[in-house]
Amino acid sequence: MDAGKAAPDIVLTRLAQAYLDRWFPGRRTAGPMAGAVPRWDEGYCRRVAAWYDRGPALAYDARLSQLYDRFKWETVRQFHAIVDAGLRVAPWLRPGQPYASSAELCASVRATGTLYVYLTSEGHGSTPTPGFHPLRQPSGVTVDGVELAHNDLFRAVHDIFGHVMYGNSFSARGEFRATFCHMEMYSEDVHPVLFTEQVAQICWYYFGPHLTDGDRRYPEQKVFEFPRFFLDQFKGMFAGVATGPAPTDG
Repeated sequence: MDAGKAAPDIVLTRLAQAYLDRWFPGRRTAGPMAGAVPRWDEGYCRRVAAWYDRGPALAYDARLSQLYDRFKWETVRQFHAIVDAGLRVAPWLRPGQPYASSAELCASVRATGTLYVYLTSEGHGSTPTPGFHPLRQPSGVTVDGVELAHNDLFRAVHDIFGHVMYGNSFSARGEFRATFCHMEMYSEDVHPVLFTEQVAQICWYYFGPHLTDGDRRYPEQKVFEFPRFFLDQFKGMFAGVATGPAPTDG
């Protein structure tokens, strides 16, 4: 299992804290909590996966539209913070994925200062001809002649602030830690969006009912809001738990 073994990146943690100081005064980065081993509850993961599986493909009302708009705006802001700090974010224009593992992602970005992003236009969920999704809309950011979608920007900031900064893995636990750490970079109002886009999809991928046929695949990209108690339970998994370096057991 891929595991997070890299120590926290001091440059990125300082960048993240500077971002928080500017936009969320008094808030601190996840810091030691980045190495927290959550109170792992596979039953919870399966409940989230089942809810996502049964959820509507699109329940995009006015309220959720506003939340996604704010989420996109904050993601653009994080993206510019990364680029302004000297990191290069570039579209991956070769076959396959840019990184084979989280260890390769962390080592490459830390060594080169460049993050390659697998484009949303090349893959976003398991649907061959995807319908509407607010994060598939163009972001207005163009790199190397490619206009990036909002989801491309989100992939970039999630990789930097969720994985590279603290060395979190691509395992289910690693993705939970990555999302928990990255949540501190967003306003509380948009945490439900981050939950659906990250936690729910990770749960479906690793614990969804589709696995009964042995076919692990990326989930259909759905747009709806989970009941609040799912998000509260996710955050509660990290409350008062032991901390330390990113665990090596995935």
